[in-house]
Amino acid sequence: MLNPRDVKTIEDAKRIIEERNLSHIKVGLFDNDGVMRGKYMSRSKFYSSLEHGFAFCDVVLGWDVKDQLYDNASYTGWHTGYPDAPVRILPQTCRDIPFENGMLLFLAEFDQQAEAVCPRGTLRKVIQRCQDMGYDPFAALEYEFFMFDETPESVREKGYRNLKPFTPDWFGYSMVRNSVHAELYHQILEMSEIMDFPIEGLHTETGPGVLEAAIAYDHAADAADKGALFKTFMKVLAQRNGLMATFMAKWSGKYPGQSGHIHVSLRNRSNGKSAFFDPSQAHNMSEVQRHFLAGQQRLMPEFLCMVAPTLNSYRRMIPGFWAPTDATWGVENRTAALRVIPGSDKSQRQEYRLGAADANPYLALSVALASGLYGVMQKWQPTEPIVGNAYEQKHPEHLALPRTLWDAAQRLRASSAAREMFGDAFVEHFAASREWEEREYRRHVSDWELERYFEII
Repeated sequence: MLNPRDVKTIEDAKRIIEERNLSHIKVGLFDNDGVMRGKYMSRSKFYSSLEHGFAFCDVVLGWDVKDQLYDNASYTGWHTGYPDAPVRILPQTCRDIPFENGMLLFLAEFDQQAEAVCPRGTLRKVIQRCQDMGYDPFAALEYEFFMFDETPESVREKGYRNLKPFTPDWFGYSMVRNSVHAELYHQILEMSEIMDFPIEGLHTETGPGVLEAAIAYDHAADAADKGALFKTFMKVLAQRNGLMATFMAKWSGKYPGQSGHIHVSLRNRSNGKSAFFDPSQAHNMSEVQRHFLAGQQRLMPEFLCMVAPTLNSYRRMIPGFWAPTDATWGVENRTAALRVIPGSDKSQRQEYRLGAADANPYLALSVALASGLYGVMQKWQPTEPIVGNAYEQKHPEHLALPRTLWDAAQRLRASSAAREMFGDAFVEHFAASREWEEREYRRHVSDWELERYFEII
């Protein structure tokens, strides 16, 4: 019997389906916001799609997380009639779904014109640039997420207020919590192995019901797939247990926000050795790593809305809550936006700490890689590293990050580096989608405004 991880070709995909005698197969892809969209497909339709691709309505690239249609995008809209866009199935992404009795899942991505605005296609474009420069990119994503003793029905009945966390109190790295709830932890770990997004570390974080999962490192394309699938199926697993998981950047003003940190490194394609490791230099940082770091630092303000893509993202970016507020870097310094981690040829890397859990993994990783590669191309040098608490220090004005999603979208739209690395079509489309998100927010009257102004003003 063929193992899903051994599926590499169209022929392999057909063979494993025949071996399991499946009548239908699950196919999914990821939209602008990293939300997984998909369907069950009959065997005959799936076989045809493996060979020739299939059509998927491009509205999933033209609506927000609530399925509301953008009114400001040029790629698709009422003016185009929301036509079908070509999609290709990726045989090498075959996975078991542990709770669907032998069902298989395959990832897909948009093709042809739609590829220009497809998140996975955008990452592949960046990876190709990296390989053309002589490097193979590797990455690992880690996520914090809050768990609640709630259901999709109960949170709506409560109006998302007075929610009951899965466990009470602040209890980071708790052996009590992970032992009392060992069955759930084992389910998470087992699912991660079966679905090929293996978890290197899983523990409670600081806050009621918050967990952190560090996903094993891999080639950048596979690392993004693993991160996107983890977020999706962690929500599925939680709900199957009568719980809910949220990856919002900050669900409550009382608790720290939820990060989505990205560890990245480059290896030389010529000899397989680390492009970041040079033991003759301070902190083992090669010149390539210094240029890469400088690119990440200098372009962070311009690329921010791809890493902080929601209104809620900016609630997290406040001093003292483990989220950077300026494009700073330091060596083993978790108050900085970029953390250099000295190590060996195997472990020398840096951590893009600005990322939040709400970011689309494909786009967040695109930013972490593309900004660094641009720094290598330009041979930029970073500022001096931060020593001590970055929040208490004054930093150059050009390192200040936009404070709102709207401002961040304008910085992306105006960025020549973004257009070179991601393409004009992507920049225009994604910036428009973030402007839409901001305008949708401005139409909303919040409880804070009612309490503050209703009687007094």
